[in-house]
Amino acid sequence: MFSRFFQKSSPQQSPQNVMQSEKFDPKVLLHYGVPSSASILAFDRVQRLLAVATLDGRIKVFGGDNIEGIMISPKQTSFKNLEFLENQGFLASVSSDNKIQVWDLRNRQIASALQWESIITSFSIIYGTSYMLVGTEHGLVYVLKFDSEDRKVNILPYYIPTDVISEAVGKSLDNVSVVKVLHQPCSNGKRLLVAYENGVLLLWDAYEDRIVLIRDHKDIELKRKKVTSYLDDPKNEHSDDKLEHEEEDKEISCVSWASSDGSVVVVGYVDGDIMFWNLPTADSPIDQDKKMSNNLVKLQLSPSDRRLPIILLHWCANKSWISSGGELFVYGGEKIGSEEVLTVLSVEWSRGIENLKCTGRIDIALRGSFADMVLLSSDCHAEGDCNMLFVLTSPGQLDLYEKNCLSSLMSKKQRKTSSPTMQYSIVIPTLEPQLTTTMLDVVDHDAKSFTALSEILVAAKQLSVQNQRSGKIKWPLIGGVPGQLFKEDRLIIQIFIAGYQDGSVRIWDASYPALSLVYNIKPEVNGAKMGSANSPVSALDFCPDTLHLAVGDESGIVRLYGLIRSSDDTTLHFVTENGTEVHNVNQGDGPHCKAVFSLQNSSVCGLQFANHGVKLAVGYEHGQVAMLDTITSSVLFLTSSESDTSSAVVSLNAKFSDTSCLNIPQEPVSDISDNSGKGLVFIMTRDAHLVAIDSETGNMVCNRTMSPDVKSNAISMHIIDATFELSAEKLQSHSPQKNDSGMQANIQSENTQDKVETTNTIDNSYFAQIVLNSLILLCSESELSLQSLSSMIEGSNKYTRKVNLVKRCCWTNIFKKDDRERVLVVLYQTGDIELRSLATLEVLGEKSLMSILRWNWKTDMEKTICSSSNGQIILVNGNEAAFLSLLPCENVLWIPECFPCLHDEVLAAAVDLTKSLSPNQSEKQGASAIFHNIARNFKARKSGHNTNQEVHNNYLENLERCFSSPPFLKPSSDTEDKLDDFELDIDEIHIEEPEVFLSSQKIHIDKKEKAKEKETADRQKLFEESATDSKPRARTTEEIKAKYRKTGVQDAATAAALAKDKLMERQEKLQLLNDHTEELQNGAQDFASMAAELAKQMENRKWWQL
Repeated sequence: MFSRFFQKSSPQQSPQNVMQSEKFDPKVLLHYGVPSSASILAFDRVQRLLAVATLDGRIKVFGGDNIEGIMISPKQTSFKNLEFLENQGFLASVSSDNKIQVWDLRNRQIASALQWESIITSFSIIYGTSYMLVGTEHGLVYVLKFDSEDRKVNILPYYIPTDVISEAVGKSLDNVSVVKVLHQPCSNGKRLLVAYENGVLLLWDAYEDRIVLIRDHKDIELKRKKVTSYLDDPKNEHSDDKLEHEEEDKEISCVSWASSDGSVVVVGYVDGDIMFWNLPTADSPIDQDKKMSNNLVKLQLSPSDRRLPIILLHWCANKSWISSGGELFVYGGEKIGSEEVLTVLSVEWSRGIENLKCTGRIDIALRGSFADMVLLSSDCHAEGDCNMLFVLTSPGQLDLYEKNCLSSLMSKKQRKTSSPTMQYSIVIPTLEPQLTTTMLDVVDHDAKSFTALSEILVAAKQLSVQNQRSGKIKWPLIGGVPGQLFKEDRLIIQIFIAGYQDGSVRIWDASYPALSLVYNIKPEVNGAKMGSANSPVSALDFCPDTLHLAVGDESGIVRLYGLIRSSDDTTLHFVTENGTEVHNVNQGDGPHCKAVFSLQNSSVCGLQFANHGVKLAVGYEHGQVAMLDTITSSVLFLTSSESDTSSAVVSLNAKFSDTSCLNIPQEPVSDISDNSGKGLVFIMTRDAHLVAIDSETGNMVCNRTMSPDVKSNAISMHIIDATFELSAEKLQSHSPQKNDSGMQANIQSENTQDKVETTNTIDNSYFAQIVLNSLILLCSESELSLQSLSSMIEGSNKYTRKVNLVKRCCWTNIFKKDDRERVLVVLYQTGDIELRSLATLEVLGEKSLMSILRWNWKTDMEKTICSSSNGQIILVNGNEAAFLSLLPCENVLWIPECFPCLHDEVLAAAVDLTKSLSPNQSEKQGASAIFHNIARNFKARKSGHNTNQEVHNNYLENLERCFSSPPFLKPSSDTEDKLDDFELDIDEIHIEEPEVFLSSQKIHIDKKEKAKEKETADRQKLFEESATDSKPRARTTEEIKAKYRKTGVQDAATAAALAKDKLMERQEKLQLLNDHTEELQNGAQDFASMAAELAKQMENRKWWQL
């Protein structure tokens, strides 16, 4: 299907348009790291997933086992709300342009979207359901429901009538924004708490469509309790706070429940105040709602008159105090201009809300600007409330704090802390330490080292797992399901290598779309540093034939590592210009350093293994090149520093006289038999200086300066086997120069200004065999040129293709689909990625990093770019790393089944089947208690499952009844059908008596009798004779016979037929009951099997496992 890349386009449509519209569609395969623009957090307590929304339209989801996924919105807009539809595999978001989007975590795409007409100011989801509560700028509250089957967000007819609330408050709420809508815990889905911007608190009963309670500044008593949490307050406890000069309206900024039963709510205000309000619960008598005391406690974090607004409030209940205390997490409320901190308060009111007191306080100093926080439990099997919290700061920093650790600091009267319990450890570190260079290499199954490398990776990952298990604190995110792993049919191994500023090197196994760290190589050898201390890594290369890794740094040191080692291999060669020193060093497990080369004080700019790993070419910053022998750890040659250029080497490429690597005819093989291992090393410097040298002697074969008058830095050089597409002769056939800018292009002529110096004639030498049927592609910031390699060495001035670029290029590489189809990828300093035909250099498609990843191009980003030949490219931006597939052939490496899934369907099904907790209990104990009860219900499901299932069904039925009709128009409960089609009982099956069919004569007599009886009854009512004695009427013989037996052959046959039909109907009911019983038995067996599978899975699946 890639053949069209190299076909001429029809006049109607250019190749660029064809590729751009149909083919060139880069995909984000993997994404690691927290986006720098992250702003909102959400947590799924059942699935143990963390979601992060950004300001540029991206949503990142984190799980366990290095499972991460990114979803990108079509529009580059920020998100202002983000919540999971917990345990359902969906995530709901609200964008800044008021579009409600529901994301499918399984497919990592938008499942449904709904554009809201007005500004959404509040958004929440009733826990455990798909009901959404939406508040708007006009004071309206709506109810939505997501239908997972139809994949649609439906607007339900229910809403909270603003006119009724306005009448009760005494002022209009039409233009007052809704700050928050919360579902009251333990209300069985009936009550909603609405906080309005002007300070009004409304407790609304959606089941009865009535106001339960309204609170605002008018309902506050003349005295209230004031509690301070700052040490410099002279009273420091609580005092009476007069409200004589209180402003009429206190603007609400945030709201949170402060009790598990919904009896206390904590409200944050714009002026920096925090107030605890006492509310009636669902179990409170109706009369108590009106008699409810206006108990109110105000809490202040700072004595200053000018304080920051309370931006965020989160409440975490304390087990020992049940519903009368806990920890309050506050952001805001401090003096304007003070240090940015997150405040944690320990609050207790065991003797009543009027006796509330602050028993402890600690301030968490943040590493950056605060963005959001979320509470979670560290152990999914432990009952109780949250005991961990994630804090998100800008740019893209995620810190984990343990509540027990914070409580311990409070008890020690420590006022401030700045050290998180644990920081998010990115799979590919990019900033700490700083990433400097990368490479991606693929080892095919046919390679001799494939089996050995596979064994090395498996052993190294097992050792890494053991080291991770020794950690005391385990990462709490364990959600997601790893993808299917290849077994014996594993075709390739892909490794990703990164060098860092501290001199270390990390190696990952990238064979699966969930990277696993294999090695972390330090710059020291057994504690002894080599060269300059911790010099940044500047160049990398890996040889799949010998499993050698070469590492060059900015101090000029080259370290040679071997991944395969023997137990008695302890030698280390230290090679300098003055000689070689051999040391015996015990290096322990992992890659062993075979040799260290310190030849120059110039930074290493390029490394390339040649001749199947026997030789290693090294390019330096000042333009010199060294050739090293990796077998003997010796220096073959080092080029002179007296060359015409001292510019840095930007590209190295070596070609050797190996007939297996070249398409050389068989005739001249005898001529090169004595030259086995000989080759040419091609060097391109930044000032566009091209040099070819003999790989054995270091003698210069060609020295050429390309276009010296054009001020353009060289980027890269690629040597191509021309037989993949066209022969060199065909490519050289009078092809005009291309120009992207549309300006007139000149054909290269004899007046070229290229300077050529050739020291050897290549016509009859072995060099002619090396360069046979090869092309060289030279890429600079302003142009691309394609030329025959042999003609370039001979000094020819004819280009096969030459293109002037409009934008400045910074990185190029060649991708291939197979042996005959290749394309050129060009990356510009503007962040645009371009795909070009390698044969014609014509543009096939173009995309920008902004449209793919929402990234802006940054300086020196090209230094950390790497790619493989199969179309994968790895980019790094800040603390993010992304794997892109530029060609639609990612299945060659990663099949869809091997990608991890963000939603665990087995876990979700188990939780849904158990229904171990009623909705009220779920709200009290949190979702983490569900897991504890799953195992408990495996043993007692026969006794309790049906009851809990009924409670859950009643909970959903209450929500359905509340929100399926407009307010005040709910159907009467007497008219509802209470029958359950599937609840069959043998005692409920009744056989009705056969109906009686009377003859026409009998029917006529019966009608006359009934008419006579009706006439008598009407007469008695009319003349009020109903109280007089009346004798019972004697029935006729015909009536008695018609009631108790049948006479006549026709009546008996009819009755028999009816009886037979009734018997058949009863048999069908019994059969249906039997089928239903079998279905229940099968369901019980499936449930037991699923329980065992879940128990096994939860036992084995830990965050450190691979």
